[in-house]
Amino acid sequence: MAEDNNQPEDGNQQAAGGQQDKPQLQFSLQRIYVKDISFESPSAPEVFKQPFKPKVGLDLNTFSEKVSDDQYEVVIKVTAQVSHSESGNTSFLAEIQQAGLFRIGGLEGEQLEHTLEAFCPNLLFPYARECIDNLVNRGGFPPLMLAPVNFEAMYARKKKRAAEQGQGTETTQ
Repeated sequence: MAEDNNQPEDGNQQAAGGQQDKPQLQFSLQRIYVKDISFESPSAPEVFKQPFKPKVGLDLNTFSEKVSDDQYEVVIKVTAQVSHSESGNTSFLAEIQQAGLFRIGGLEGEQLEHTLEAFCPNLLFPYARECIDNLVNRGGFPPLMLAPVNFEAMYARKKKRAAEQGQGTETTQ
């Protein structure tokens, strides 16, 4: 009794072949690393002689780069500049580029863009947050407890701005 068990039960070979032609979705985080790190305290040691009254300025950016056919590097750049709220003197400047190497296959277009600009940064941000806290603490200051970031909302705002700019720049000839 030699039957081919690989055939679909309904005998529809075309449906089975169609599924095999569809690219398999692949996603894996290969490595998390610090790409760049910097800490400056230009007002030290004077800054430690007065009560710490911080005014925090935070800048957050993400970018990605294709490394090979299915590998992408995603980077979150966090810059925190903390000044004394009364004098305006910079207490410290901390900057980190937290990166991750991701293997992504089977995604294209907007799905790939969404993954690189929202999903991957969501995975990396806790590492960047911890690194900034540690860096600031080693600089002699209390940890800078960064609030969670909604990269999904950031991505949605970016897409909305791009759509609005696209409509505003259309010209008729």
